[in-house]
Amino acid sequence: MKTKIVAIAVALGLALGLNAGIDPAGAAEVKGLRETAVNAPDKAPDVYKVQDGVKHERAYRQQPPLVPHATEKYEIDLKVNQCLRCHEWPYSDQEKAPKISDLHYIDRNGVRQDTVNGNRYFCTQCHVSQVDAKPLVENRFKPAVSGR
Repeated sequence: MKTKIVAIAVALGLALGLNAGIDPAGAAEVKGLRETAVNAPDKAPDVYKVQDGVKHERAYRQQPPLVPHATEKYEIDLKVNQCLRCHEWPYSDQEKAPKISDLHYIDRNGVRQDTVNGNRYFCTQCHVSQVDAKPLVENRFKPAVSGR
């Protein structure tokens, strides 16, 4: 028992001794990626106008299509999905809107369902309204070549 107490005391002494050499003021010198202090409020994000009716081509085969209209007032929750009012079969023909992909009706086991699969129900996980926003960072991305 006495040996355990001595071992704990030595460990505690070493820990306190090592921490005594750290200068708390030196921590302020660490540079972060933020442009403002950590406790400063963030500025509001830029607001961009939705490009209604403009169709952008996809940059790669499996890219979720951009939405050519505003959606910020659409209700999407566990009970209601206003996107489906126009884009689910058979409403898409009546509304003259693009029908959602048949892949949205297949569950994770590959079984086709009669309703939109729960994994695909929340449209805004993948689809966003198209806006004329500038890239957040510089990049050299080139769209995939079509027809391959």
